[in-house]
Amino acid sequence: MDKFVIDQAEGLRRLLAREGSRVIAVTGGPGAPGRTTAVINLAAALTGHGKDVLVIDECLGPRSVSALLGGIRGAGNFAAVMRGEMGLDEAAGRHALGFRVLAVSREHRSQYTSAQLNKVLTGPADIVLIDAQLDADGALSPLAMHAHDVLIVMRVAAQAITDAYACMKRLHFAHAIGQFRVLANHVASATDAHAAFDNLAGVASRYLTVSLENAGCVAADPHMPRAVQLSRCIVDAFPSTAAARDFRHVAAELPHWPMRPALSARSSNAADFAEAVASSDAEVKAARASAAAAASAGQMNAAAASHANVPRAPIVETAPAGVAAAAVSAHAAHAAQTESFVSTVTGVPSAPAPAHAGWRADPPVQRPAPQHA
Repeated sequence: MDKFVIDQAEGLRRLLAREGSRVIAVTGGPGAPGRTTAVINLAAALTGHGKDVLVIDECLGPRSVSALLGGIRGAGNFAAVMRGEMGLDEAAGRHALGFRVLAVSREHRSQYTSAQLNKVLTGPADIVLIDAQLDADGALSPLAMHAHDVLIVMRVAAQAITDAYACMKRLHFAHAIGQFRVLANHVASATDAHAAFDNLAGVASRYLTVSLENAGCVAADPHMPRAVQLSRCIVDAFPSTAAARDFRHVAAELPHWPMRPALSARSSNAADFAEAVASSDAEVKAARASAAAAASAGQMNAAAASHANVPRAPIVETAPAGVAAAAVSAHAAHAAQTESFVSTVTGVPSAPAPAHAGWRADPPVQRPAPQHA
């Protein structure tokens, strides 16, 4: 009875203060960081906490969400939803645990506008988890651009951490993302996971000016491969294991993450800012052209005045400051990034980077030797 009252009160609060679904894009570096299994188990754990969860599967194939769960009937009706032939509730396949799965292929994602894709994400679900597939340039799909948070799944190993950092770097420069959440997966100890995260956060802040939020860690569990073989979630198949407890803990904290604007909204704001900057640049260019015309007229008047022996005021010209120094500084930071990153995060020293061709080193100033009597 108490649980029914609590669930009813939670549903009433969602009804009165609903702001749409919370969308989280889950991705990671190449290899096998466990991104898809993390999505499946987070969906199961969130459903166990009473949340209505929709999983959008962008990574189709033998390791997709639907394939790992043994195939979910009706998970591929995305085109019918976009054509208005089916509602989202009936189009998405429902898993036995309660969460729903909707498969979205790459060709389907590219056919629709951002406003059309947003209709999929404004349904009844409390939380939408996107198993995000990055393109060749490391950018998110137009559908995943509606996410409020980007969750990076990584393992605590030298190459895996480097791959996760490279993934964040590409996403940062593709979408101007200033904050990522990091989930350490398959960790031997929580202490190692926290140490690796702290080092990674320091490197990301130093080189990318990006802040990282710790989403938690999931222990390496020998029952995970068995759960995959059974096409089950470890949260459901082996609920008493360490990994299942960790997934439930992350799922309990996830709804309390501070809500941020969707990436698409931030991108539109960035576009408006860029348009304003371009307009400002146009005004500056017009002002410079007007000043140049005035200076030219002043020179002509000055020449005429010189022939008439009339004294004239000197003409002062100002040249715009160059940006070569800033470009060289940015290039130097990126050149040293890879070498210092591995040594900083993993503790393995790296060889100093060779001097860049074309850089000029000023010789030391020769000071005269003191004369002694």
